[in-house]
Amino acid sequence: MKPIKEGKVREIYDNGDTLIMVATDRISCFDVILDNTVTKKGTVLTQMSKFWFDMTEDVIPNHMVSADVKDMPEFFRQPKFDGNSMMCKKLNMLPIECIVRGYITGSGWESYKKNGTVCGIKLPEGLKEADKLPEPIYTPSTKAEIGDHDENISYEQSVEYLEKRFPGKGAEYAAKLRDYTIAIYKKCADYALTKGIIIADTKFEFGLDENGNMVLGDEVLTPDSSRFWPVDGYEPGHGQPSFDKQFARDWLKANPEKGWKLPEEIVEKTIGKYLQAYKMLTGKDL
Repeated sequence: MKPIKEGKVREIYDNGDTLIMVATDRISCFDVILDNTVTKKGTVLTQMSKFWFDMTEDVIPNHMVSADVKDMPEFFRQPKFDGNSMMCKKLNMLPIECIVRGYITGSGWESYKKNGTVCGIKLPEGLKEADKLPEPIYTPSTKAEIGDHDENISYEQSVEYLEKRFPGKGAEYAAKLRDYTIAIYKKCADYALTKGIIIADTKFEFGLDENGNMVLGDEVLTPDSSRFWPVDGYEPGHGQPSFDKQFARDWLKANPEKGWKLPEEIVEKTIGKYLQAYKMLTGKDL
């Protein structure tokens, strides 16, 4: 079987009335696929998504059918697919990245320093970098093709953007995307805090099933799609250590002449962070 679509990290296979999504061990930084693979990274992404899909199915249905290769065609019953593959319902994906921010950091912090707003949303004065926001904010963006950058848009623009593609449904879909995004984030961020992890921000993607119902798709609350910070040592006023690709990004920034291959110790530290976050959140080792 050959993938019908390949992203920077994932491969998607057509399985008739379902899709099989495989999270590879590739790693991308700054929109470039690095020359390294990070062993077990794909398994962390798939199993963590499964954990959150199970936790949020009372908020909204999701596209997961099974993460067990025994339920998949024989082709997938080989070691390289075991643990990092998920069989999913086919959805008509909505063309919006649903970003929610509970803390001010990254591009949101840069924007706030300039004019006190994030994606057009006015925030209280006097916030410090990495401060918790009074309430989570929803800052949608358009979904770009690989190689292009997503574009931040206002909530009102998201209504227009959806209306063009789904006439008569723009306002309804925009409101549902916002409300589901914030509801899922609040539930999962509250849970993560009890396990020692702050979910600073994340992004979700949604689609429509064959009956037009909204369904949560893609991956959910992984270190690739979210910023996870340790509760221990959290202190606003500067950037926070995180459970994600920051080790890899920092090394690449400091060593631009070395190209796109990471030293083995940076690879080890990166996967160590992914595995640590998984264990803290789920209580299980991978």
